[in-house]
Amino acid sequence: MKHKTHSGAKKRFKVRKSGTVMAQKASKRHLLTNKSKRQKKSFLSGMPVTMTHMKALRRLLPGLISTK
Repeated sequence: MKHKTHSGAKKRFKVRKSGTVMAQKASKRHLLTNKSKRQKKSFLSGMPVTMTHMKALRRLLPGLISTK
């Protein structure tokens, strides 16, 4: 039986062509006047998900993440 993709995970994670899963960084929604320009700029790129979370993400996003 096919597994459905978790709709919450689908909105929060992006899978690159290389297979790297990217997630957005926290702390960029409010209270931005206290943060430096450099810190705010680093929020834009996002960050790769660690290997410790990959097992859970494979279950949430079947078919999108390869099982290398």
